[in-house]
Amino acid sequence: MKDTVGVEFKENGEISYFLIENIKPRKNVTVIVETDRGLQFGKVVTEITQKNEKELDNKGKKVIRISTKTDYHTHLKNKEDEKEALKTCKQIVVKKDMRMQMLDANYNFDRSQLMFRFVADNRVDFRELAKELASIYRTRIELRQIGIRDKAKEVGGMGLCGRPMCCSRFLKDFDSVSISMAKNQNISLNPNKINGVCGRLLCCLKYEDECYSNCKKCLPKEGSIAKTPEGQGKVISVDVLNKKYLVEIPGYGILEMTK
Repeated sequence: MKDTVGVEFKENGEISYFLIENIKPRKNVTVIVETDRGLQFGKVVTEITQKNEKELDNKGKKVIRISTKTDYHTHLKNKEDEKEALKTCKQIVVKKDMRMQMLDANYNFDRSQLMFRFVADNRVDFRELAKELASIYRTRIELRQIGIRDKAKEVGGMGLCGRPMCCSRFLKDFDSVSISMAKNQNISLNPNKINGVCGRLLCCLKYEDECYSNCKKCLPKEGSIAKTPEGQGKVISVDVLNKKYLVEIPGYGILEMTK
């Protein structure tokens, strides 16, 4: 087990854990860490915690140092230059009539890489755009296409439940969500009811799907024929969580059954 701290690179962003060796950074201290993109400026958002090195997402990268005033001013300068870089990139995209929506620009701490993220309906050939940006900024350019769900995670907002969206609070990965999950839970298939802010199916449909599936195993399907003390009848509705169902029996009426 190794001593680690959780570091955040943007407010309410994803937390990544980094090894610490000769320093003991406290919570809310800013630090310089090594990542796959080079050095990055971030903020410690957890206390020191022990983790198995195999659990770390960043392949055992370390906290290099607690940031200095010079580091902080460099970080602020990078943030300002990112805004200008994004503005320039958007102008080039419009000029080239490219079907892509630029979201943000991000320098790593030592400015050895400048990454632009965008969303698009289809795959985009951005090689010429990357060349033009590289000629302007004289650094390695990365253009990364992200999904509409990733965009919603970044922007944040309130879900249909009235709470902050799950994706912007705690979800690290997006599980596959299908329309069959809504059907399984007897939810109206009205898009306004089952789609999130991103326009895709609600992530929370996944949470209770297994519970509904297990409960349904002991219940008859709607439309099937069921035997009752009053005779056979057609199942007209099923209350999964209460494990009840209604059976319409010819010559008798509707009977509520419980499993």
